[in-house]
Amino acid sequence: MSRRPARRAPSPRLLLKRLYGVYPEPRCELRFEGPLELLVATILSAQCTDERVNLVTRSLFEKYRGPEDYLAVPPEELEADIRSTGFFRNKARSIRGACGRILEAYDGRVPGTMRDLLTLPGVARKTANVVLGTVFGKAEGIAVDTHVTRLSRLLGLTTQSDPVKIERELMSRFPRRHWIALSHLLILHGRRVCAARRPNCAACVLNDVCPAAFRHERGEARRPVRRPTAPPAAGSGS
Repeated sequence: MSRRPARRAPSPRLLLKRLYGVYPEPRCELRFEGPLELLVATILSAQCTDERVNLVTRSLFEKYRGPEDYLAVPPEELEADIRSTGFFRNKARSIRGACGRILEAYDGRVPGTMRDLLTLPGVARKTANVVLGTVFGKAEGIAVDTHVTRLSRLLGLTTQSDPVKIERELMSRFPRRHWIALSHLLILHGRRVCAARRPNCAACVLNDVCPAAFRHERGEARRPVRRPTAPPAAGSGS
């Protein structure tokens, strides 16, 4: 039988050790070549799965090669090209606005600092952190999306709901050298094990230290702990 979950959040060292054991090479699952493609893909990923974004960008990135290409077509054409990612009008507006700023202020190149990225329309800290960490290898913060928010709260790492406050709290808890990987670790675990609708606590490597472990199984018998030695197949989670 599983052990009773701890009341306090797991230590950063223990959390990282166990998640690295399951996901030894955490990385962004968006497909891209270069900072502009990642910037666009990250904008499209808001309220949309990476799988869907990767399907859309397969043809999108063949059509739009540089920032000027996104501005060369009518807004309605870009909207149609990204429609299936949802919120397509806002996303098209953000992409075109960011590309215009990149051409105007940064010689057509995606800037490589947090300060400059935040001047791009539609780019907040999450998107900036994804681009900085994944393309430029810079740990200026921690990318906080819905998975990171949810798991951070379940694990007792924060009680905040605002992404900026969550980011600040995680930055104070974890060593800077793990900031980039931490976001990917939590996202991967949220997709493959700790799904929002039905978390698989029995298969979770953190189920003996997570304050929220088995909470969804009220009245059900707890199942034996079985820690996976490898991550579940991609696409098995949300």
